[in-house]
Amino acid sequence: MKAWRASLLRFPEPAQAVLETDGLLVVGPDSAGRQVVQAAGKYSALAPRFPDLDISPLPGRIIAPGFVDMHIHYPQLDVIGSPAEGLLPWLENYTFPHESRFSDAAHNSEAAAFFVDELLRHGVTTALAFATSHPASVNALLGEAQRRSLRMIAGKVLQDQHSPDGVRDETEQSLLDSEALITRWHGLDRLGYAITPRFVPSCSEAQLRGAGELAARYADVWIQSHVAENKDEVAWVRALYPQARSYLSVYEQFGLLRPRAVYAHCIHIDDEDRALMRGTGTAAAVSPTSNLFLGSGFFDYQAADRTGFLYGLASDVGGGTSFSPFHTMLAAYYVGREGQTKAGLSLSPQHLWWQHTGGAARALGLEGVVGNLLPGCEADFVVLNPQATPLLARKTAQAASLDELLFALIVLGDDRVIENTVISQAESASGP
Repeated sequence: MKAWRASLLRFPEPAQAVLETDGLLVVGPDSAGRQVVQAAGKYSALAPRFPDLDISPLPGRIIAPGFVDMHIHYPQLDVIGSPAEGLLPWLENYTFPHESRFSDAAHNSEAAAFFVDELLRHGVTTALAFATSHPASVNALLGEAQRRSLRMIAGKVLQDQHSPDGVRDETEQSLLDSEALITRWHGLDRLGYAITPRFVPSCSEAQLRGAGELAARYADVWIQSHVAENKDEVAWVRALYPQARSYLSVYEQFGLLRPRAVYAHCIHIDDEDRALMRGTGTAAAVSPTSNLFLGSGFFDYQAADRTGFLYGLASDVGGGTSFSPFHTMLAAYYVGREGQTKAGLSLSPQHLWWQHTGGAARALGLEGVVGNLLPGCEADFVVLNPQATPLLARKTAQAASLDELLFALIVLGDDRVIENTVISQAESASGP
């Protein structure tokens, strides 16, 4: 077993954090040999239970749960920061041309290694990721994640219509490829598979029906897609499915709403849609930097909490502008505060942090597995340096409460705060 002595951040209750200013984290193998949290709490209470354990002191540091990213596009590394007039032109001019490169094995290999490096450098230890329509892109990403012991869920994109050459797939073959990838990767080590229709306009009825049939045959795989991100996109879906009550209901029609189904954005939805999500156990991946960057709109936190469906935070790179969970949490705060198009509210720092850790894990169906530092959770954590920059050090030194400390990190933090990223069965330094 291994142990670390530092300040310790964990969530005994949803969205309610506890910081042990002199804490102890003890990690050891479970019955399957995977490194999990054996004990976490006050040093004075736990140290006598482990008298022979070599404890690594981390003075001035905070140990916190590894971050969980609910929606990210691995092939869009080189799309991040591209100028565009909105979602649909951005897809056409940047995303699809870049994704067409992922038919090449060498490009896949290089991009997958860089992508995993970036996740770990920013303290992300679990991710739900889109690959491309090329099966080789899934193999490259999940193979790299397996080598690094990262918990990764990914899927081959389904898009057999309204897509250009180079990324458009063929209906029947796309479903056969998806099933083969499920068989190869799902449940292997810390890996999972997600059935991945890109979005309704990109998929024929036959492809969506086939995706639903796959979901029925493999009940424990994930489903991921996009919904109601942009008003032009919503209008496009309405033209394609004029009899459907809403964009979201099209996915329901094909059996694609259920626990472990995650839909990015969920901006232009109503309370009936929200009730549908709650009733089916479907979750939203809130992607604030992407929504702000592309001018898509603002996620309605008050309506989400009123209706009670699951949600968590996501970077949405490359529409999103940063891998950094700190940047994403800050953007979520901005989105919550916006009060012109919806009710505005101030999200608490503990709630923001929960959305990117334990709350995101719960939305993925992984509560008690990742996203927290409670006994039995996989030993994924980050070592934070609250003095990583002069301004941050000045601000955190004045923090009079846990909320003030966490909010200072959210507002002023970036990858420099992540001193080390530790993942179950492996350890990776976050620096270059």
